[in-house]
Amino acid sequence: MTSRILVSGSIAYDNIMVFEGRFKEHILPDRVHMLSVSFLTPQLKREFGGCAANIAYNVQLLGGQAAILGAVGKDGDDYLDRLRGFGIDLDAVVRLEEVYTAQCFITTDLDANQITAFHPGAMSSAHLSEVAKAGEAAIGIVGPNGYDAMLAHAEGFRARGIPFIFDPGQGLPMFDGAAIRRMIDGATAITVNDYEADMMAAKLGCDERELTSLAPVVIITRGAEGSDVYVDGARTTVQAVPIAAAHDPTGCGDAYRGGLLYGRSQGWDWIRSARLGSVMGAIKIEHHGPQNHQPDRDEIARRYQQVFGEPLF
Repeated sequence: MTSRILVSGSIAYDNIMVFEGRFKEHILPDRVHMLSVSFLTPQLKREFGGCAANIAYNVQLLGGQAAILGAVGKDGDDYLDRLRGFGIDLDAVVRLEEVYTAQCFITTDLDANQITAFHPGAMSSAHLSEVAKAGEAAIGIVGPNGYDAMLAHAEGFRARGIPFIFDPGQGLPMFDGAAIRRMIDGATAITVNDYEADMMAAKLGCDERELTSLAPVVIITRGAEGSDVYVDGARTTVQAVPIAAAHDPTGCGDAYRGGLLYGRSQGWDWIRSARLGSVMGAIKIEHHGPQNHQPDRDEIARRYQQVFGEPLF
């Protein structure tokens, strides 16, 4: 039986800037209807990012096998070489010569709040990367990707009987309630952060309680407050793993999902898998950039046992 994981989502370059202040001190609540602000960002780093690539990176750290459903542009060759170097399966990735790879511009303040601008580039054609040609899988995830790709990949997982997680993330604003319900249909699980949960509920015309009944499993991550895992409506709170220091939140949600997917691909239950996700998110936030943490399996297992009191592997 395969333990392979199909990851639908963005492959992007992240331009990460740090504002050495707090957004809340420079945004006037009574003037947000005509917002015009500029933040000086002395620190700038260009990192390899994108939700699919970040998730796949974390899966590989754990010893799993990830395959990406996505697209890159004419500037994406060095990124593809990097991903191949980690052993990530790129057979289904589409390369387009006429556009650039997706680009994300992220500004983080001292409270770890983020303002992000995103140019989709090649990602808008990620639907050309087809589930039907991607091979067998134990589980898949529909993460933030091109509009057509998210709809097509959800349908592709359903058609092939592959259990999948619906994780709209930053792609959520693109969809109305009807499109969201189409992607939820047949999903094994929904994963969102607390802000996205509120946004999704508003688009669907329901509250959080009703949201947690839309799939057999619903996971709502809450940052430093951990995550709530609803399995058939029963809630379990998974604590956040203590950290040495919060250096950069970029990619923490993807690290969590990498741990979650790895656990499920190994046949673990949702709680144990979410606990591993919590460990991976904690390790990630202690490092700058979404793909610069390099723990080995022994370190991951040690962090897991320290917090949850049981062996991981």
